[in-house]
Amino acid sequence: MARKNRYKKHRSHHAPGTAPGTLKAVENAPKPSICVMAYSQQEVVEKNGAAADEIAPLLKKWPVSWIDVCGLGETGMAETLGEAMGLHRLALEDVFNLAHRAKAEDYQDHMFVVTRMPTVEEDGLHMEQISVFFGRSFVLTFQEKTGDVLDPVRERIRKGSGGRTRLVQADYLAYAVIDTIVDSYFPVLEHYSSRLNHLEDMILANPRKSVIEEAHDIKRDLQRLRNAMWPMREAVSFLQSTESKLIRKDTRPYLRDCYDHVIQVIDLLETYRERAAGLVDLYMSALSQKMNEIMKVLTIIATIFIPLSFISGVYGMNFNTDASPWNMPELGWAFGYPFALGLMLFVALALLLYFWRKGWIGEGGDRDA
Repeated sequence: MARKNRYKKHRSHHAPGTAPGTLKAVENAPKPSICVMAYSQQEVVEKNGAAADEIAPLLKKWPVSWIDVCGLGETGMAETLGEAMGLHRLALEDVFNLAHRAKAEDYQDHMFVVTRMPTVEEDGLHMEQISVFFGRSFVLTFQEKTGDVLDPVRERIRKGSGGRTRLVQADYLAYAVIDTIVDSYFPVLEHYSSRLNHLEDMILANPRKSVIEEAHDIKRDLQRLRNAMWPMREAVSFLQSTESKLIRKDTRPYLRDCYDHVIQVIDLLETYRERAAGLVDLYMSALSQKMNEIMKVLTIIATIFIPLSFISGVYGMNFNTDASPWNMPELGWAFGYPFALGLMLFVALALLLYFWRKGWIGEGGDRDA
């Protein structure tokens, strides 16, 4: 049975000749909804299901506003928000292009960052694009659907913990969002590490073809994670090194820390990809070892039965003892049959003892012999 294709297919680009800055809604995507967190050092206000025309007054009233848009099924809300915040049309176009690699761009009065958030569900790995805009007093995020890994950031804002005075700056909030998305790769990698450990144990215990199929699935997922994280290194490096006035000096050390996290994720990805590739070699080695064990058992059995067959063949020739005294006198002996069986048993036990002493069977003997 063919395996189910778990990967969604999206049109990566507009049709040739489409004017730059054209927004096109994502097919089968949910309708957009807005969640707002506006705050100062003393107060936090949240509103779910806000209207696009309510955003402009919030930007004037509050020091920092986080506008989170979930759903890319329509473009009207994005256009309204883009006009209210002065966002570049090319950046808005990239929001609806879900095939984009991670990147960071400076548009003078605002910055645009594309990230990819991984989640592991029952049907496999999913990669969701999260687009982040930030200016002097706002952070605007676009997500494909509801549900993300950013709840810890929201809780820090609500409780005022974890350096709230720094959170009352849009660049630090943007850093917190990006860093949380980068850190979300670590539990995903732990999931794949556990699966690799399990597969290694299965291969050593009982190498089966299904294990190799799962190993190839893991390798494919790790490649998708790598494709998402490698460009992220360039994006975070750009953010920490740019001279844009939108990023304050005291935020840059945190971006360097985020860059370190990106490097750690990449290192782990390379390690796990090598482990996944090595599973094939491990499978072949285990299969060969298992075959060798089978051949050893069969060889030992055949080796034992060769002299037994010889003895039974000799005593099965049935020469007439009356014709000559050399014609197998044991055939007329009362204890001839027990003697033949005892000789066979003795030869078999002697061979087993010899094999054991040589270390070819069991745990005893001298294996270096």
